[in-house]
Amino acid sequence: MQAVAISHPGDVSSLVFETRRIPSAKGANLVVRVRAIGINRADSLQRQGLYPMPPGLGNVPGLELAGEVEAIGPDVQRYKVGDRVFALVAEGAYAEYCLVDEGLALPIPPNWNFAKAAAVMEVACTTNETVFELGALEAEQTILVHAGASGVGTTAIQMAKSVGAKVLFTAGSQEKIDLVCSIGGDMGINYHAEDFVDAVTRAVGNRGVDLIQDLVGGDYLMRNINLLRTTGRLVLVGALRGARTEFDIGPILKYRLKIFGFTLRAQTLENKRQIVNRIEKRWLPKYIDGTIEPIIHSRLPFSDVRNAHLLMDQNVNFGKLILEIN
Repeated sequence: MQAVAISHPGDVSSLVFETRRIPSAKGANLVVRVRAIGINRADSLQRQGLYPMPPGLGNVPGLELAGEVEAIGPDVQRYKVGDRVFALVAEGAYAEYCLVDEGLALPIPPNWNFAKAAAVMEVACTTNETVFELGALEAEQTILVHAGASGVGTTAIQMAKSVGAKVLFTAGSQEKIDLVCSIGGDMGINYHAEDFVDAVTRAVGNRGVDLIQDLVGGDYLMRNINLLRTTGRLVLVGALRGARTEFDIGPILKYRLKIFGFTLRAQTLENKRQIVNRIEKRWLPKYIDGTIEPIIHSRLPFSDVRNAHLLMDQNVNFGKLILEIN
């Protein structure tokens, strides 16, 4: 089979095609014939050497996929050969075949294509865990979503609106703001044109916001903290502006704030199974009935993996980038 490996940390030229053996199904694993791959910011960071693989994993990136079950291990109970599934993986989605734990796969709804299915799992899992499990967002609360036009951002905004929350968000252009508003965002802030702290303060006044989902990190940390209302929550999901910054614990103590960190890939297999189970029970029905729609910026052939990463690096995408394999 053909797989894309990271030959060395660096630019998109470090993504190289290699011929590898098709994996064998053991235990509760599926071998999936990959038809579509969701690209995530973590893939780009991993390529650059900024998001290393957990110990014991290889150099083929990719956290989510959709395809057909090619083979099953002896302990598999839910799926059979030929079933269409979309799944979460810790590595290896950038390949024609991938090994998937049965508990991290869900059946593809009959009217979905592979590209749509590949755009759901990672962002849905990340959003549910950050906005609802950790962030405890409820109806009539206010959330600020940074990177609102990203795959995670567009998912968080739709999920938050579906429970009756008010959604503020940041994005890098008026075009992106208009697009995010079209899927439910209440107010967008162009972080190139104005300070998001000032804009949010004008919108909510002294009350502050209940929850902030932050994929940016760096100097956003204290600015986010200063926007939270009493007992507000901040969930850190990424560090695009760096992992170090000055920090004042005073507001945290005074206003009884809660700060959480979250990453998906490093969690235990059992935790991930529970996360996927929560997606199936709470959110898959809303995807199926159209309440939440995966936002796909573009679908590219597998051979264009470098161009897909360029689009991600240039931050031009609204929603997900998908690679397709015939």
